[in-house]
Amino acid sequence: MPHAHDQPMVVENMLKQEFWEAMYQRDEHRIWSGNVNTNLSSEVEGLTPGRALDLGCGEGGDAIWLAKQGWTVDGADISTVALARAEAAGKEAGVDVRWLHRDILKWQPEEQYDLISAQYMHLPPDLRRDVFTAAAAAIRPGGSLLVVGHSPKAMREFDGQKPPEELYFEPEEITTYLGDAWQWLVETCETRGEGHHTDAVYRAKRLEA
Repeated sequence: MPHAHDQPMVVENMLKQEFWEAMYQRDEHRIWSGNVNTNLSSEVEGLTPGRALDLGCGEGGDAIWLAKQGWTVDGADISTVALARAEAAGKEAGVDVRWLHRDILKWQPEEQYDLISAQYMHLPPDLRRDVFTAAAAAIRPGGSLLVVGHSPKAMREFDGQKPPEELYFEPEEITTYLGDAWQWLVETCETRGEGHHTDAVYRAKRLEA
């Protein structure tokens, strides 16, 4: 991780497709485990499967898990390398997922979903607002928005450097992106874990009309 005075440039680069393509291309094998994120599996347990969108799906572990649970799944990501690996993993797992190449920072989902999951999508505040507001708008009545990320309490470091704290968020922040708050029921809003692994976990359900 570059020094602190280089951080604005680092964040800017992280918002570009070239950054993510290069990151995945550095290793010819999968860089993630392929296992479902534990906060996703615990929060989705008990929900009735419907149509789901995995925002920033990467190599597809979460989307594939959702499909195995009976969800009809779209996985969206900016990296074509990651999506190719996700497609291969989905075929190997015997599930049908629609993989979408999208710049999530600019994309307004065209369809309505029963679940939109965003796992560890760390963005500057303005972009975070735009992305999660667009996600909330794409939830149909009765559907849920699930957002998980590192809390500022996590104090994570990479190569001895702490990433910009503005990329992290507390769960309460997500409520401000829902639009008309009275149309939603917040079912989970908490931090979990401790030390480097303190996560913000947020799930809200859009109420039926």
